Amino acid sequence: MAYREFKDISPNASAGAKVTNWFENRFPTAFDAYRVHMSEYYAPKNFNFWYIFGSLALLVLVIQIVTGIFLVMHYKPDAAKAFESVEYIMRDVPWGWLIRYMHSTGASAFFVVVYLHMFRGLIYGSYRKPRELVWIFGCAIFLALMAEAFMGYLLPWGQMSYWGAQVIVNLFAAIPFVGPDLALLIRGDYVVGDATLNRFFSFHVIAVPLVLLGLVVAHLLALHDVGSNNPDGIEIKGPNAPKDEHGHPLDGIPFHPYYTVHDIFGVCVFLFIFSAVVFFAPEFGGYFLEYNNFIPADPLKTPAHIAPVWYFTPFYSMLRAITSEMMYALIACVVLAAGFGVVKGRMPNFIKVAIAVVAVGAVALMLSIDAKFWGVVVMGGAVIILFFLPWLDHSPVKSIRYRPGWHKYLYGIFVINFVVLAYLGVQPPSPIGERVSQVGTLFYFGFFLLMPWWSRLGEPKPVPDRVTFAAH
Repeated sequence: MAYREFKDISPNASAGAKVTNWFENRFPTAFDAYRVHMSEYYAPKNFNFWYIFGSLALLVLVIQIVTGIFLVMHYKPDAAKAFESVEYIMRDVPWGWLIRYMHSTGASAFFVVVYLHMFRGLIYGSYRKPRELVWIFGCAIFLALMAEAFMGYLLPWGQMSYWGAQVIVNLFAAIPFVGPDLALLIRGDYVVGDATLNRFFSFHVIAVPLVLLGLVVAHLLALHDVGSNNPDGIEIKGPNAPKDEHGHPLDGIPFHPYYTVHDIFGVCVFLFIFSAVVFFAPEFGGYFLEYNNFIPADPLKTPAHIAPVWYFTPFYSMLRAITSEMMYALIACVVLAAGFGVVKGRMPNFIKVAIAVVAVGAVALMLSIDAKFWGVVVMGGAVIILFFLPWLDHSPVKSIRYRPGWHKYLYGIFVINFVVLAYLGVQPPSPIGERVSQVGTLFYFGFFLLMPWWSRLGEPKPVPDRVTFAAH
């Protein structure tokens, strides 16, 4: 690396300027990074309400790390002492109750802001070219966040923690051939016990946070390399985008100070709501902290109804929806899709034959392997399918603003369907709930798998050459 000469400063400069100059001469990389990612990073000037959730997710990540550090100081990852150590934190450690409630509320807040952040990407096409890698890193963050939350869920060692982990880990045993050994590897024992608690503690405190932090950095770097999307879906930094004499986009403004102030306002509103929940409703009616989790784990007493925390329940509903009779509906979907591809598809004959062979093989597997395994596949597939969204959307425009009007209703139904699945996941099983969750599961996957077809339907509205912006 070439030697970098020191910058001189006037002897009459202020003390603050001299200190800044001293640091900049000795740590120029930090100042270059500040300029690249803050003061000289130009973001579209038409950001709206939906663009605050990325910074809020970063804030909640910091809250979780800081509160987690203080909790680890007093928590004991021992099956005989874990529950008592949590009670000790709540009752005897000064301000321990506040730290614990901030951490538990922060877990739910994390998923609230991440779900809203992902929905914004969905409606404005933020996963489209050239931001495919940004979206993939974001989905990987979501997957790591789910692993982090699941492993942390066991640590209080209450009834719901113990039995929820028992149910989820046992699902891996349904995988053919390797399932039992995989479940044994995850548990570290033949039942959820002290070995499981230690493994989950290690992953929750060390391994997964490191992966999560790395993915967050990669997500931000990838975003700043290609630039932020905007509600119009117009590229402000493209070769044909209007720029000033310095090469800065005319439709962009420096992230700092404009959007740092914008985000600080969002942070203040968020912290007001967050504090209200922490101080007045930390259990949030049993959704954030289940009442059964205030009872010590008892391997001999199974709760009447075992359900995961609310942020897992949409996927848990899909898992429960896959019954033996539901398998016939899935088989019918496979047969119809393969038949449509063979009859209507414009492709060489050998590809049609391959489709038919794959479909026959899939049907044979679906008939021979237990429905419980396919429930696990569906639950995992509901997350994995998000990674392929950039290649499923074939709409000629990015933003929902310029798509046909009925697309808004379709996205609205998708959100309602997701909320209904989440609600059914916390309810005890019932015949009506089972049917609704089965229909909801088919709609969820149909929304994505049929996207290459329905996203091209209808006449899009004309997209303006520059972003639409009104000063306020």
